[in-house]
Amino acid sequence: MKRCLSPLLLALAIAGPAHAQDRSRDFPREALRGDMTVTQPPYIEMDDRVTRLSPGARVLDEGNRLVRPASLLNREVTVNYLLDRRGQVTQAWILTPEEKKEKRPGYGVERNFTFESQQGAATARTLPAPATPN
Repeated sequence: MKRCLSPLLLALAIAGPAHAQDRSRDFPREALRGDMTVTQPPYIEMDDRVTRLSPGARVLDEGNRLVRPASLLNREVTVNYLLDRRGQVTQAWILTPEEKKEKRPGYGVERNFTFESQQGAATARTLPAPATPN
């Protein structure tokens, strides 16, 4: 019995790490993409919006290991995330550089104003006319 068990354990020890390295993560279809910054747990900024992690929220790093949100304090990371009905983040996956290349929808940054630099370069037509002295 011991002779049969030893080669089996050796084969599993060699094949185990090799199998784990080529594993890609499958994200849910409804997961969104965003830049997350933990400001003060459970409060986070997600794409310049202040929201919070839901009770029991899970944050997973690039190797699918559980990360405490306090360890990400004031560090911006790109994540795929899920929201609950209240708009709180229930699960977030920190992305690898390869996963960041994959396009995925997100809320994005929404503003009710635009800067002049976003509208194009200023020209003589877009600048106000100089005041003429009387």
